[in-house]
Amino acid sequence: MLFKKKFILWFQEVGIKDVPKVGGKNASLGEMYQHLTSKGINIPNGFAVTAQAYFYLLRKAKIDRRIREVLADLDTKNMKNLMEHGERVRHLILGAEFPPELKSQILYAYRRLEQQYGNRVDVAVRSSATAEDLPDASFAGQQETFLNIRGEEALLEACKKCFASLFTNRAISYRQDKGFDHFKVGLSIAVQKMVRSDRASSGVMFTLDTESGFRDVVLINGSWGLGETIVQGTVSPDEFYVFKPTQKQGFASIITKRRGTKKIKMVYTTNAKRPTKNVATTRREQEQLVLSDKEILKLSEWGMMIEEHYGKPMDIEWGKDGISKKLYILQARPETVHASKKPNTLETYKLPKRGTVIVQGSPVGTKIASGTAHVILDTKQIGQFKAGEILVTDMTDPDWEPIMKIAAGIITNRGGRTCHAAIISRELGIPCVVGTEVATKKIKTGAAVTISCAEGEVGFVYAGALPFKVEKTSLKAFKRPKTKVMMNVGQPDEAFQISMIPNDGVGLAREEFVIANHIRIHPLALLKFATLKDKKAKKQIAELTIGYRDK
Repeated sequence: MLFKKKFILWFQEVGIKDVPKVGGKNASLGEMYQHLTSKGINIPNGFAVTAQAYFYLLRKAKIDRRIREVLADLDTKNMKNLMEHGERVRHLILGAEFPPELKSQILYAYRRLEQQYGNRVDVAVRSSATAEDLPDASFAGQQETFLNIRGEEALLEACKKCFASLFTNRAISYRQDKGFDHFKVGLSIAVQKMVRSDRASSGVMFTLDTESGFRDVVLINGSWGLGETIVQGTVSPDEFYVFKPTQKQGFASIITKRRGTKKIKMVYTTNAKRPTKNVATTRREQEQLVLSDKEILKLSEWGMMIEEHYGKPMDIEWGKDGISKKLYILQARPETVHASKKPNTLETYKLPKRGTVIVQGSPVGTKIASGTAHVILDTKQIGQFKAGEILVTDMTDPDWEPIMKIAAGIITNRGGRTCHAAIISRELGIPCVVGTEVATKKIKTGAAVTISCAEGEVGFVYAGALPFKVEKTSLKAFKRPKTKVMMNVGQPDEAFQISMIPNDGVGLAREEFVIANHIRIHPLALLKFATLKDKKAKKQIAELTIGYRDK
């Protein structure tokens, strides 16, 4: 069917140069669909509703000028002002009628997708802003995503909500801070066949270490169900590391498998108004790793292929279909935090004296901060938060970003090192401890606390404002001596970070420290586990090795 104005482009019709037309998410999906599916990477098909469609809707509904009038006295530093203005703009867009020519094209494309995948095909409807996923700005999560959308009416409603989400409070605030013009940023929509990961697992993958920026590893996070739980930070996921150089040589190079608690998962419902819900996982699911070794290696192989195609470290979402048992790549964007860092200065935070530990969790970054704790459990309370305080909450989502930008540090009950709180904390350069489980119960508003992410693989929150030191070393002026500089390594979790120091390799690897502090089990006890007579030791080993059949 031919249309005078073309508001729909299929993934096979767009590439990375089409960001102005279809936004970063769609441009990247099209790029991969065109160039990488032929190399064996599975990507679900779909189409983009173009940014031109968004501007056309505003113009035809005659609300573009009214939106300008609403935002004329916008003040993003004033939470009440921001919330009121954002709500008024969203209301204008949600109340607009789709022009018939736009509506007919969206439905025509959906019917073509039905021909490929079946009647009332389930789709993900995701926002794709035209200034999204640029190297110096992570727009991920600024706009809305709607999952398990079925049928024409539900699709049109989801599309309209996506358009309106260009003016969520967090998106308005983020654009203002990054210097983007609200009226030059358009919004495209990705309509993509869902992967049935509600019946299996999903997650995110980075082609570098998110804490240190070390580029020779692929980091994979995974949990049961749909991937929104990891992005939102509602679960503590499984974590896997794969070493790139040796995998490229053909070796099975998984160097870390760490089991997360995975207490909930997001699944489908039959309710069109609430098409997904979170349910509790079983004990067996919590104890089991979400990916096999073969699947970990396949995902990391795909991650390296995507990184090679783009020529830069990438942030990738993946899903496993519980019906077909196949793995899929759902989207990919450039990693934005370490890509913009200048590696000429080595910054080391040190805590001379430890205090009383209140809670502990997964550290984000390697910094230390102290300040007054402020426990906030609802976004309605964010107007009470003051600059320089430590934010303590259950978890964050993009609605929290206006206060995250003025926080000295962040502590959450839930989430892993690739959740929303972790991603934004890295971008802001502030310390964050996620997955503490009980921070909002143990920490009181007004109490002085210290967050330490400088002590390895565990992040600590101490009582009181503890003194700490920051040592800065210029690597630019660093003169290499004639003798080789060899590293003394005894903690695996510090290896990526200290590799950034100019060196000529490892001179001494302290295996006894690795066994005692990291593995925490004597090798002979693992080899002879079945014949151990010490019941207490056997029980401890069993707990440390949950998820491993062969001890």
